[in-house]
Amino acid sequence: MNIEVVKSKIHKVSVTEANLQYVGSITIDEDLMDAANIIENEKVQVVNVNNGERIETYVIKGDRGSGMLCLNGPAARRVAVGDVVIIIAYASMDFEEAKKFKPSLVFPDTETNLLVG
Repeated sequence: MNIEVVKSKIHKVSVTEANLQYVGSITIDEDLMDAANIIENEKVQVVNVNNGERIETYVIKGDRGSGMLCLNGPAARRVAVGDVVIIIAYASMDFEEAKKFKPSLVFPDTETNLLVG
């Protein structure tokens, strides 16, 4: 039996941009992607702490070290610049493997979106 578990989480980052005219996705600073073990084009869930919205989209790389977090396309209507969001990626794995699995959890500075420490 396979189950879905949290694989990666970027906890509480601020939206720096919302670009309605882009094709769609979420642009994330590549440093945050690396720290959370998230890759380009990976499906993620974005949970908006400010308004409770939950959306699914895919990731594209943002400039490394920029703190960029941009919701693109229709997802841009679900956030406002400055909103705090949580980004979660899931993985499907065997039940016994899942018991031992440790997700990559990242807690950046919410004001700058940069890694702390």
